Amino acid sequence: LVASLLFIGPTVHASDWADGAVVQLDKPADLSSLYSWSSGNSLFVVLTFDAFSTSFTGTYDPNVLYTIHIDNNEDNVPDKDIWIRFGQNDQGDWGVQVLNLPGATEDVVGPVETVIEGGNGTRAWAGAADDPFFFDLQGLALTKANQSLSFDPSRDFFAGTNVTAIVLEMNFAAALNSSDNLTVWATTGRE
Repeated sequence: LVASLLFIGPTVHASDWADGAVVQLDKPADLSSLYSWSSGNSLFVVLTFDAFSTSFTGTYDPNVLYTIHIDNNEDNVPDKDIWIRFGQNDQGDWGVQVLNLPGATEDVVGPVETVIEGGNGTRAWAGAADDPFFFDLQGLALTKANQSLSFDPSRDFFAGTNVTAIVLEMNFAAALNSSDNLTVWATTGRE
């Protein structure tokens, strides 16, 4: 289950891929994609935002709180929240802070564009990245027009565009929290 919500004041707006006028005005808070998978003892989560960017520097807003929610008992209420926030030091260098990362022995804090260790095999990275989402927009239009499947894997509508990404590696057992269930989704909130 992937859900992304944008909170602006008391109103809730949902979006994906810059599809709403309100969220297009707030690119740092407009979530694009959430990917999660497990491998060995690790759970990986990748959250992307600021879709269709041509910037290679990333978009960092200290007033946006990114939250990865984990539900372990299928009630759609988070049993664990991971909080991510960006900030700058006195020299203007951007950094990222990750709190409550399952399995980490400490808060994960460090510069963007750097792999930051959190102890116990946990890691975080944030920065600009090539958009990993693949989509053949022309193929969709042709499929709709011709009523015949017309997708071509060589056409990528998102080629040449970037996103800002947050990549987390956490302990899979700690994320499961003694359960067999794992549901992950993300939200943003603006101060």
